[in-house]
Amino acid sequence: MKMNLPVLTVSIALILSGCASTGDTTDKALSERVTEEMGNTVSWLPQSDSAVRTASLDQLLPVEAVQALVDEAIVHNPGLQQTLITLKQSKIRETSANASRLPQASASLSGNNSENTDTSYSASVNVSWEIDIWNRIGDSVDAAAFTTRSNAAALQSARATLAASVMQSYLDIISQQKILDIEKKKLAALENSENIILNRYRTGLGTLADLDTARTSSATSRANIAEYENNLASSKRALAVLLGRSDMSLADVAISESFPDVVLPLAAFPEQDLARRPDLMAAYYQIKANESSEKVAYKQLLPSLNINAALSDSGATPALSLFKEPVWSLLSSITAPLFQGGELRANIALAELDTLNSWWNYQDTLLTAVQEVQATLDLENSYQRRQQHISQAYSNSRRSQDNYTSQYRQGLSDILDLLSVTQTTYSLEAQLVQLQRNQLSNRIDLGLALGLGVSS
Repeated sequence: MKMNLPVLTVSIALILSGCASTGDTTDKALSERVTEEMGNTVSWLPQSDSAVRTASLDQLLPVEAVQALVDEAIVHNPGLQQTLITLKQSKIRETSANASRLPQASASLSGNNSENTDTSYSASVNVSWEIDIWNRIGDSVDAAAFTTRSNAAALQSARATLAASVMQSYLDIISQQKILDIEKKKLAALENSENIILNRYRTGLGTLADLDTARTSSATSRANIAEYENNLASSKRALAVLLGRSDMSLADVAISESFPDVVLPLAAFPEQDLARRPDLMAAYYQIKANESSEKVAYKQLLPSLNINAALSDSGATPALSLFKEPVWSLLSSITAPLFQGGELRANIALAELDTLNSWWNYQDTLLTAVQEVQATLDLENSYQRRQQHISQAYSNSRRSQDNYTSQYRQGLSDILDLLSVTQTTYSLEAQLVQLQRNQLSNRIDLGLALGLGVSS
């Protein structure tokens, strides 16, 4: 085949000049606005002097047993493994998109046998290549690459969320156990009050009404113990699910009897803290991916240039058909869309809306991030003040309980007063445990809100 290269060159030049103005005409890419605007209007509340600059969630709760649980969850948690598979699929799609840049080659060998003719064989090798003059294929590859980055950030976010959930579940088990122990101590105190009342009744100093009141309080406490035991079992099952354990058994997990120290993470510069949040990174890369897909949609309107080369031969045997005297051909073609019923324009509109939607998704994620940081900082201050007041109230209630117990033994106070102050004392102790658990859990939430990840 003879090609008239000057004619082909002139044709390409005319088409290029006619289509040069087609493409993205937006003033500024949304992804550029993201990098310019993030963190400019955010200011955090002042923190305690005890706040420490940290680089990962592991540093918030540096307990070996907890780290072992986090490592187990990362390996066996079903939800996290699905997110990991999504990332692997995205990488494969990126490889597939990149393959379109390279020439495509295929080979064939066929035989033909018909009546009154000898068997003949033919072989051919065909090579085709689309010249990416508009970088349309390059934009497709960019879209796939940004999607991979978005999925990688989503995996990082899922790992951090899972690690935080494991840490908080560990703290929850400790708090449920401590609350159960407090209720058992409360029951012992109520049963002791029953004995005191019974002894006073036998000596003619009390009434059956006092005994009934005490027994009612004891029965209520036993019901609470049954509830707290179930809560503890539920907390252990929740941790087992996070670890990916099908038997729901935690017999081999060492749970501390007291709360470990949880570091208060420091909220530094907003643009630094928020920029490292993986969910924001995922949303940002999704904008970039959609912008690249939008460019592809625009460039589908432009003509494409393809080069095809073929090498073929035929013979009476397969060996003779394998290019003994081959015939080669070279063909170049330009294909441009003329009429497709508005499909290409509709695809452009959809791509633009996808990009705009991802922009608003980023804005929503950013607002959520700011709200989460501000809320956890507020809660930290609130928990500190509440613990101070509840601790003072608990100390006062303990002294009051001792006074009422002594006075009741001497017949100087009513049984209702004694039971009331006893219940108040143990209720305040349980509140202190719950406040401590909530404060430590909130510090993990703060680290998660600031974008701390898992180092392992």
